[in-house]
Amino acid sequence: MYIGIDAGTSGIKLLLLDHDQRVIASRTEKLEAQSPHRGWSEQDPEAWWQALCRILDDLKRERPEDLKKVRGLGLSGQQHGAVLLDASNQVLRPCILWNDTRAQAECEIFEERFPEARLVTGNRAAAGFTAPKLIWVRNHEPDVFRQVRKVLLPKAWLRFKLCGEMFEDLSDASGTLWLDVRHRKWSPEALAACGLSLDAMPRLVEGSDPTCCLKTSLVTRWGMRDAVMLAGGAGDNAAAAIGLGAIQNGDSFISLGTSGVIWRTTRDFRPETSRGLHAFCHAIPDRWHQMGVTLSAASSLRWWAEVTGLSEAQLLDEVPRRITRPARPIFLPYLSGERTPHSDDLIRGSFLGVDRAVKRAEMTQSVLEGVAFSLRDAACGLGIEKGEVTRAMVVGGGSKSHIWVSIIASVMNMTLSCLKDGDYGGAFGAARLARLAVGDGGITDICTKPDVAHQYVSDPALRQLYDEKFALYQQSYPLLRKWAEMEHHLTK
Repeated sequence: MYIGIDAGTSGIKLLLLDHDQRVIASRTEKLEAQSPHRGWSEQDPEAWWQALCRILDDLKRERPEDLKKVRGLGLSGQQHGAVLLDASNQVLRPCILWNDTRAQAECEIFEERFPEARLVTGNRAAAGFTAPKLIWVRNHEPDVFRQVRKVLLPKAWLRFKLCGEMFEDLSDASGTLWLDVRHRKWSPEALAACGLSLDAMPRLVEGSDPTCCLKTSLVTRWGMRDAVMLAGGAGDNAAAAIGLGAIQNGDSFISLGTSGVIWRTTRDFRPETSRGLHAFCHAIPDRWHQMGVTLSAASSLRWWAEVTGLSEAQLLDEVPRRITRPARPIFLPYLSGERTPHSDDLIRGSFLGVDRAVKRAEMTQSVLEGVAFSLRDAACGLGIEKGEVTRAMVVGGGSKSHIWVSIIASVMNMTLSCLKDGDYGGAFGAARLARLAVGDGGITDICTKPDVAHQYVSDPALRQLYDEKFALYQQSYPLLRKWAEMEHHLTK
């Protein structure tokens, strides 16, 4: 048996897998983020730990015999969060999360202090990354900063609670802006730009590497028979890639979760910062990936449901089963700013082109199209305009909407594969990494691709119409940027 744990923003999820990679048990504990000021997003790490303990305590009561067979445990989790520890390894303040935008000004400071940042880290500085957060703490909470001895990402802190040692895998470390991504090691220069040194960092490992064993007290608490090895693990998207078997050069997938991701596995380090793409290490050796991120994907439909007072399912039922023309309004889904290609924390969303004849169903269709356009915008640097990426798997809650996936296929001129029922997310990938860490198989044997349930192809006529609308979508950004700057100035 193998345990995979995904420590997400909205909850802690655990999967228990057997040797045939069947999900034997699944448990989730919900979490809430706090926003004490506009643009802030924080969580108390202790809430993660208590949620994980409740899950495993429940599992012991309900499936004690299965827990006795567990040999490995893997961790996946939300990236970029800053857990700050003092000399006694006590948490100094709430964790600043990936979707926190307070450190906008600190991004410029970081890149001024470290001019080679984009070349070394493979990424533009953005407020969501870890490095600018530490500059913010140094500038605004100097008493806290003076006490910082270690900085851990969320899943690394959970590992510390589980085994008492500090490790970080390379895929998650790539999202700090402190990693030399090409050479897969910490960058002393990047750390110095934040007033930190290598002493503040955990040991680096590959995601499939063994790290440390579960504490004896926890083995006893959860009724496990033997020592349980913890894998290096992975950031949430890299773990999803492991779960999907996206391990070979060119393997691609789209995730329609709260945020949206388009991923391509690469055999080498390929930074493309001019388009705002991320270039990170993969969770397995000798692999990297490129990734475009749109911050409001399924959350855009959730927001629209809240505005209308209907459920997401009710809204989707109103959209025509077959789309023959684009909706008249354009929706720009910048509800929480945008990552790729703009790396803009100030920008906000909008509907354009609304008149009295536009009904709710057409507005909903425009929301689906706006997210599709944002994914295409994020993917331009991956080579989709040149036909270099023509196929991808689609996962996440939004992938359950056939009409939404068909829209994305036409907007992006790609063949998209929706998968047979199953859980291929971060927890599943983490469990696969746990199995690799204990030596129960090789990467290509374990990280296989799931079966396809349905494929969606681009509609040529609709694609041409979407090309025209996408051009208008891209031209709308500068206007909204000016509006965002004016609003920011007025609210200062």
